[in-house]
Amino acid sequence: MKFFKLALCAATATVALGGAALAADGPSVAFNAGVASAYSFRGLDQNAGNASIFGGADVSAGKLYAGTWLGQVSFAGAETDFYAGYKPTLGPVTFDLGAVYYGYVNQDLPNEAYWEGKVAASIPAGMGTLGVSYYYSPAFFGDTGRADYYELNGSMPFPVGGATLSGAIGRQSLARKSYGVDGYSTWNTGVTVPVYKDKLSFDLRYVGTDKDAKTACVGCNLNKVFVTLKAAF
Repeated sequence: MKFFKLALCAATATVALGGAALAADGPSVAFNAGVASAYSFRGLDQNAGNASIFGGADVSAGKLYAGTWLGQVSFAGAETDFYAGYKPTLGPVTFDLGAVYYGYVNQDLPNEAYWEGKVAASIPAGMGTLGVSYYYSPAFFGDTGRADYYELNGSMPFPVGGATLSGAIGRQSLARKSYGVDGYSTWNTGVTVPVYKDKLSFDLRYVGTDKDAKTACVGCNLNKVFVTLKAAF
């Protein structure tokens, strides 16, 4: 069964919800679409083990960004996200301050829709990047009350070929216990490979969760390798 939708990843590599690239000379618009063999959000399967089609659009202007994302989920037909934020810099640190709203087309549980605030920071690390992020929701999915999510993440490009290795480890905590569990840990690691310039990419990723995720969300914890094909235009 599914108890709460704990969503994609930045996918974390995350088929990311995240902000659009910064534009130096005025507003710009970018679109994306793709298919994933599984829709993972913080280690939990959102589409009952089935492939999920997704797409989105981003608008950026200087350090400001906003966007929307649509993807298939088994428990509501489709998930519709809206997000916006600001990316200031302080020395070598790039911050991401924003908010995300998660909505659902056909809700089958009360209070499925919710929003999260986001505070993230990243720094260069050699050829790669290291980052931390924190998400806060005052009223999380399905009447679970307050929720906090903490994450450490990083990425490193390969010297040749344009591929990037990335990974993250995170902890989801819940104010109200689900089957006696008030949180769980999740992690992922994988490689993103450009297929055609910067327009088409392929991601191969392993996503894991601890035993608490298996207890709190029976049948929706994800411990497997999945693939994503994503186009940007």
